[in-house]
Amino acid sequence: MSDEITSLSIAELSRAITSGDLSARAVTDAHVERIDRLQPQINCFIAEEPDSARAAAERSDSEISSDQRRGDLHGIPLAHKDVFYRDGVPVTSGMRVLDTPATFTATVIERLGAAGAINLGRLNLDEFAGLGKNEHFGRCVNPWSPDHISGGSSSGPGVAVAARVACGALGSDAGGSIRMPAAMCGVVGLKPTFGLVSRYGNVHTTWSVDCLGPLTRTVEDCAIVLQAIAGHDPEDPTTAGVRVPDYRASLSEDLKGMIIARAVGYPFDTVDDETASLMEEALKTFRDLGADIIDVAVPNIDQLNDLQQVLTKAERATIYSRALRTRPDDVSFTARSILYEGFLIPATRYLEAVSLRQTLLREHIDAVYAHADVLFTPVITTPVPAIAEIETADADELERTFTGSAGCVRFASYLGVPGMSVPCGFTANGLPTAFQLLGPPFSEDRLFRAGHAYQQATDWHTITPPL
Repeated sequence: MSDEITSLSIAELSRAITSGDLSARAVTDAHVERIDRLQPQINCFIAEEPDSARAAAERSDSEISSDQRRGDLHGIPLAHKDVFYRDGVPVTSGMRVLDTPATFTATVIERLGAAGAINLGRLNLDEFAGLGKNEHFGRCVNPWSPDHISGGSSSGPGVAVAARVACGALGSDAGGSIRMPAAMCGVVGLKPTFGLVSRYGNVHTTWSVDCLGPLTRTVEDCAIVLQAIAGHDPEDPTTAGVRVPDYRASLSEDLKGMIIARAVGYPFDTVDDETASLMEEALKTFRDLGADIIDVAVPNIDQLNDLQQVLTKAERATIYSRALRTRPDDVSFTARSILYEGFLIPATRYLEAVSLRQTLLREHIDAVYAHADVLFTPVITTPVPAIAEIETADADELERTFTGSAGCVRFASYLGVPGMSVPCGFTANGLPTAFQLLGPPFSEDRLFRAGHAYQQATDWHTITPPL
């Protein structure tokens, strides 16, 4: 019965809890039991919180039975990347240099709490490296294969959702850190529009590109979680004063009239044959659902990806410069190497990256979304790499495997547009892959419409890792 419960989506569990077929306590117990069984194998948690989760579940049952249901997340157990402040709780961001309990709670965590969601604990993540490896808390293991990477930096959320130890999770994304682990673990991952979700109370790795978003099993679940956390926050001046639509209302099985632009040219044409075949199968499904497919060249792609790296490296080095000076031994060699790169970027280059964003965004919108509703790209250009491949690869080989794939996702972070990873099959090594849907700013409802229709026509998201 426990595994039957954890196999259900957020939407399915919400209906079962509301109808009384399941209690929030039973749902939480099932996930806690699964964590107990699988955590030694997958290492996706930095800290588990079973006692507080069970207490919250009992409060949820009491409220729901008293007709005080708060919405679709009431009684649903989630877990989150360890980058969100919670009053009185330590936050590590995957590092040893952060070890002091917080004195306030992040807006997204408060909003999920107000929606009745239950917190199972704090999830593992990379210390900047981007491959699912953490030298302080251990490697977060891909549930499809312990010999392959899980992606990063939101490796814990990707693994936890794929392994069915949490119904959903929040991650952060400054250049693919939600979308790449989602693709490598076979779940849905959304980087929202910059400014849609408050970052107040988030441990920043950058100021100007970092976004917070959900990883879930289905697109519908992703829409449910985003609904709870989106919207203006007076504590975060970067949030936009836009109306948040009813995201679930946008879900449809009919894509007639939708135009999907397939990105062509570099780096999208560097996809290996096996992955390219799965991309074509996904596009065929979209055609069968009524969408029109056109080809579009994304302008300035190399420049966009380069400028994203300028912003992230310079800002990250600035944020953690004090830690490098005062506690260098508590920063891993890999993280130090990444941080030091930021000190080599001239101020003039950084300011150029900041000043060009709006001009390049307008050019991007004119070139792509004047002709199409959404943009379709791969997320990763090769099958998920083996750990041994990554650890023994030279710089050129890494460029072809991991860094090359990042070229398909980083540009969206620089432009601040939304991007969603959707699983679309498995490569010969038995690991998942995914396509990415992107849109103009604040077009998450379009991505949900297309992604949900695809999942209604396919079953990739229902397959469970062989744990």
